[in-house]
Amino acid sequence: MRIGILGAGQLGRMLALAGYPLGHTFVFFDEALGEATATIGKTIIGSFSDEGALTNFARECDIITYEFENVPCEAARFLQSKVAVYPPPKALEVSQDRVTEKSYIQSLGIATPRFEPASTERELANACVKLGIPCVAKTRRFGYDGKGQARLSDTNEVGTVWRSLGEQPLIVEGFVPFSRELSIIGVRGIQGDIEIYPLVQNEHRDGILNRSMSPASDVPGALKQEALAIATKLLQSLNYVGALAIELFDVGGHLLVNEIAPRVHNSGHATIDGNITSQFENHIRAISGMPLGAVTPRSRAVMVNLIGSLPSLSALAGLPNSKVHLYGKSPRSGRKLGHVTLLDPSQETESRALSLVSQGIDKE
Repeated sequence: MRIGILGAGQLGRMLALAGYPLGHTFVFFDEALGEATATIGKTIIGSFSDEGALTNFARECDIITYEFENVPCEAARFLQSKVAVYPPPKALEVSQDRVTEKSYIQSLGIATPRFEPASTERELANACVKLGIPCVAKTRRFGYDGKGQARLSDTNEVGTVWRSLGEQPLIVEGFVPFSRELSIIGVRGIQGDIEIYPLVQNEHRDGILNRSMSPASDVPGALKQEALAIATKLLQSLNYVGALAIELFDVGGHLLVNEIAPRVHNSGHATIDGNITSQFENHIRAISGMPLGAVTPRSRAVMVNLIGSLPSLSALAGLPNSKVHLYGKSPRSGRKLGHVTLLDPSQETESRALSLVSQGIDKE
């Protein structure tokens, strides 16, 4: 089957690498040639608003998916008129606007942090009064990895924050006293079959995912069931096909949904080595109509992102039961260049990996 991927980043790369052994071929569409996918498949370069370029792309595909959630909905719907597009464009529409997203999630009876929309500086000030200080202001669209958001610790900061976020529509979220950040990835096939990976615990640094621990430890049975129910309800309500990531806050033994991502997700990278079937393979299986693979963990896995620069790769690869994955991207501050997964690591091995990752660009 010829599978088209909208986007040419590392997630597209990992989807293709998972799909080639299943007999599929891949073509990418993006506005520029991506370093991560340049060597593993053809890329059609064009604007997401160019119907001619999109039509040429569709001609080369049996099905189309995407590797980032900011694909314009209009482009996805145009392509859907020519070839099957999974996940459904409705999932893009829901997830691209944070107010729409949280309103939709709440409409399903699923809890989220308290929030208020704010389209003016005055509305931002009013939202801070309603929600209380501290609170967090975020752009309604296009923010990721900590970008497009600011914490307000004092009402005197309203003007500064409004200007720093570009004087554009915002969502303001109340302070959440969470004990930890979790995520869960569910996959739904064309026939409605569902597999859901175990909960993962995540740690962020400067708004970017630094480390994921899979499965999350010390999770009560009731919390696991709550997470499964949330994932199942979202997958079914969206008539979803593919992998869906759900970011969660653990607040006093109950879960709040922070946001959803209608795609494979950074917090699921450990599934490549740590689970019987990776999130990438299961996404390809789902959209191509194949049976979903088992999501059972092979072992405990800790994934550490390589951000901005690369450590000594020989030292990292020399750690016990380590698996290094590079994305073929040149170093740049804040850029995800790869990750390392540690299988059943000792505390010493995990500490050594974190130390290596913080040391900087490989000099070899």
